Amino acid sequence: MSLPNALTLIRILLIPPFVIFLISKSFQNAFITFVIAGITDGLDGFIARIWDQRTDLGSYLDPIADKLLLTSAFVTLAILHILPGWLTVIVLSRDVLIALGFWVLTMTNHKPTIKPRFTSKITTVFQTLTVIWVLLPPQWNIKGLFPQQVFITLTAFFTILSGVHYIYIGNKLLTEK
Repeated sequence: MSLPNALTLIRILLIPPFVIFLISKSFQNAFITFVIAGITDGLDGFIARIWDQRTDLGSYLDPIADKLLLTSAFVTLAILHILPGWLTVIVLSRDVLIALGFWVLTMTNHKPTIKPRFTSKITTVFQTLTVIWVLLPPQWNIKGLFPQQVFITLTAFFTILSGVHYIYIGNKLLTEK
């Protein structure tokens, strides 16, 4: 078990307490837990690259951990009416679309690689920033800098753009053979 994979597993293990904090309206604890999970995400990639500890397991586990954390956050925050339900539908639809596309490519004897695209990375950044923004402790008093709607709009835009980009890539792979 490499250190980056261990950090990814820690991120996955932080999901239940994060959701429990949210549903119990302990938003400061949820915020801290989410930030710690985000730090493990940055560290696992950094360590894997710097110390050349990239593994096949990590290439699958890392995006799964990201999806589980963000899906849990968006679903729970939508149920609590903190984020709009339509945004959660967009986020989940894109992830389902990517998973289905991966499955279709695999079933048609294509060998899709797990390689996040630039649009996907930006999407993850905005999804993460949106969750952080809505969970910011009120005493920080910085929410006036950007309206929440800015984060929601940018997250929706990049999530849709990334989904369309993956459809394009999948279609291109299917029509090449």
